[in-house]
Amino acid sequence: MNTTLRGGIDIGSNSVTACLVDAQGEPQWSRVQVTGLGRALASTGRLADDDIARTLDAVSANLVTMSERGVAPAQVLTAITAPGRVAANADMLLSLLRTTCGVEARVLSGEEEADYGFHGAVGGLDLAAGDVLVIDIGGASTELSFGAANSGPRQRWSLPVGAARLRYSTLLHDPPRPDELTNAIGEAHDHLDDALRAHPEFLGADVVVGAAGTIVTTAAVELGLATWDEAAVHGFRLTRHAAEDVFRTLATESLADRCHNPGLPAERADIIVGGLCVLVAVMRRADLDDLVVSTRGVADGLALSIR
Repeated sequence: MNTTLRGGIDIGSNSVTACLVDAQGEPQWSRVQVTGLGRALASTGRLADDDIARTLDAVSANLVTMSERGVAPAQVLTAITAPGRVAANADMLLSLLRTTCGVEARVLSGEEEADYGFHGAVGGLDLAAGDVLVIDIGGASTELSFGAANSGPRQRWSLPVGAARLRYSTLLHDPPRPDELTNAIGEAHDHLDDALRAHPEFLGADVVVGAAGTIVTTAAVELGLATWDEAAVHGFRLTRHAAEDVFRTLATESLADRCHNPGLPAERADIIVGGLCVLVAVMRRADLDDLVVSTRGVADGLALSIR
């Protein structure tokens, strides 16, 4: 048994993210698998059987890899984010994770998700002293967390918009129609207004960090990465101009054409425009010139929390 490694598995609406960190909190292994768990939520309010099956397969594969590296189940924390909060049959997923994978998964509240995401996202970044705002755009929700990097968040907010949720509820044409894009951005903008009314201090952050698939993918597209290069993306400064440019390019392409953009994984091409609607809405509303990209997030925060 390897007692120096700890693991985290984040089951989200679009993907399952798993990682291992060492005793110093440094990443040693990670994997992201797109499973589309929340694809049916917008239309049925439930998790579809096929999507659950893919998710269980991904979790099982991650646990096997972790076991091969000497990491016991007690050293792995597994959590479900937005799908567990909103799906009518979330209890079934929890039961299947227990009986099929042998894990007792937790359903995270929006605030808990923001907490874990904050601690994970700031890892390995050279951030100046002061307050940090972390923006984590997921499949079904977007978490905002605010606080000092070395002490954790003081304020949190969960927006009920994300890449997959907007794709399946609002962006119904290929490519999306202009009115659909306007409505998706407007929805994200309205929910952000609610957050800023409750926490105007979010606008006073000394640095903004962006995490999770949409922002990481936007950076990879801006960099034109033909092959994945974490060192190039983690800590990359994504400007608002670049984010808007990527948005204009991808939002006006059909799915078939969109897949050919370097840096955009084919399995994420279907929902990336939904995520970009959230990203540009946040950057416009908060008047952000840029943000620092983090390739780490909730899964890392889960692993780091194990003592």
